[in-house]
Parts: sequence; structure tokens; C-alpha cells
Amino acid sequence: MGIQVEIVTPRRQLFSGEVDMVTLPGVEGQMGVMRSHAPLLTILDIGEIVLHREGEEDEHVAVSGGVVEVRPDKVIVLAETAERAEEIDIQRAEAALERARKLLAERPPEERRPIELAMRRSLVRLKVARHRRRRPAAAGMPRFQDEEEEQG
Repeated sequence: MGIQVEIVTPRRQLFSGEVDMVTLPGVEGQMGVMRSHAPLLTILDIGEIVLHREGEEDEHVAVSGGVVEVRPDKVIVLAETAERAEEIDIQRAEAALERARKLLAERPPEERRPIELAMRRSLVRLKVARHRRRRPAAAGMPRFQDEEEEQG
């Protein structure tokens, strides 16, 4: 038996379903949540949510922040924005990244924070979009993002 996950933005409900584990980008670091997790309320960072189902391909979602409530049987994500890998326009994300890089080089340090956040959002969107072409890890316990990068 898995855990129920809901991912909601101000515009839509992106996902509602049961997964074996969900990996979330918390502001204190990446966290994995399975059924019977201790209750928790925390802030989401810009990053990637990964929905793990044993025997199926992981589903990747780019988020630009928000909050998450964890209950023993349910995870509710209230995201500022969220996009599934297949929804991301790679060319648009690359163009946004290039614009942010140019602006970052032109602006004084005190004006860089919003540009750095835009750059992080673009990088996450590109990373998530590239998962469309990958196959899942071997059946069994899902890997955390950092473990995949180490083996990459």
C-alpha cells in the first residue's frame, strides 16, 4: 500500500494518485516520503518532485516553490507552479535560461537575486524535461536524485 499524493497549483490539480514514494525539494534539502511518514509541514524550494511507483517509470514534475503537508497516509503539495516533464517546452526553457544568464552578467549584485531564481527555475525545467527520454532505475526501491547523479 502506497501513499496518496496531490499536487495542486492555483490554476489546476496536476496530480492525484497513489505512489510508493514521493521525493520533494524542501528548503532544508531533498526529502523522500513514504506511507506512515511523521506529520510535517514545510516549504518547497524550486526543484523537482519525483513520483515513484514500483515497476513503473518515475514521473517528474518541476515546481517553483510552495508548501507541502505530509500526513501518514497523504501528501498535499500546494505549488506556485508545476509542470510535468512532457509539458515543458525545452526551447522556451533554454531561451529563458540564456536571457537570465545575460541579465545576470549585466546587473549589479543587489539586482541579481530575482534573476538567479529565474535561472534556477529554467535549469530545473530543463532537467525535468530531459527525463522524458530516460528509463526508470531497476525495479525495487527508487533512487534519490543525488544517487542518480553520482552514478550518472
